Amino acid sequence: MEASESALRAVAATIGAHGTTSFLATTVTADPDAICKSSQGIARYIALQHDATTPGAEVLGLHFEGPFISSIRRGVHPPQWIKLPSAELLDRFVKAAAGNARLITLAPELLGAIPCIDAARKAGLVVGIGHTDATYEQARAAVAHGAHHAIHTFNAMRPFSHRDPGVIGAVLTSPDITAELIADGVHVDETAMRLLLQAKGPAGVVLISDGISATAMPDGKYWLGGCEITVSGGVCRNSEGRLAGSTLTLDRALRNIVALGASLPDALRMLTLNPAALLGIEHKKGVLHADADADIVLLDESLRVTQVFIRGLPV
Repeated sequence: MEASESALRAVAATIGAHGTTSFLATTVTADPDAICKSSQGIARYIALQHDATTPGAEVLGLHFEGPFISSIRRGVHPPQWIKLPSAELLDRFVKAAAGNARLITLAPELLGAIPCIDAARKAGLVVGIGHTDATYEQARAAVAHGAHHAIHTFNAMRPFSHRDPGVIGAVLTSPDITAELIADGVHVDETAMRLLLQAKGPAGVVLISDGISATAMPDGKYWLGGCEITVSGGVCRNSEGRLAGSTLTLDRALRNIVALGASLPDALRMLTLNPAALLGIEHKKGVLHADADADIVLLDESLRVTQVFIRGLPV
């Protein structure tokens, strides 16, 4: 949310060193003016980031995580800034992003959700279902209108029940939906991770970090938007004890998923081709071929990063 050049360079350098070559910069639920200000700052950085003297992870665009979310499943997002979905307010955010808006998180059960999904798709955004108390039927209605992604699956969602499968039931059984997973061993239990991997297959899962400012930093106090977060043992929580993002880096997510039993090719796909395909950029990202960006990560036998090249430049 700072969206200053120095802050974004610090993020890009830190995650770049852990093998992430490109990412979406995520805004959180906040005063709409603050979201617009952050979006403008990120857009300015995107315009500047091809400076060859400062290689780091490339910002591919923006992800608006809120404010069109459920107050019941808000996580640590501040309740005073949660809004009903609005195509007009979304248009403000999209214009502030100056052509760089890529993904929006939305709770499909909210009044105005379907017209907002339609507007988001018309603007070229991927619509992610998340921070939601949606029923199975409400989630499927959103999918019918073009929502085809699930934001940090299992977290901030109505729980699954055999009589009320809810949004999780829709995610697990809908081949049209790709499912994010925070594979840090904290946000999702190993059994639930295995269930997701078996239900969606290697082509249907996108591994994400959900990383906040505490990533690669020692335990202590940090900020997530305007909310103070305490990190203890690498786990982020707010004053209510709610999980507040993660300190996960994606090289660790790779090792965790392989340790869970996924093959290395399948695990790599969840980190590379799948997210690129979600954004429609698989012609240049997530693949190794002559016409693609030279984003290359070298790993040793223990799957630890030894060298990273981003657009051909060593990090």
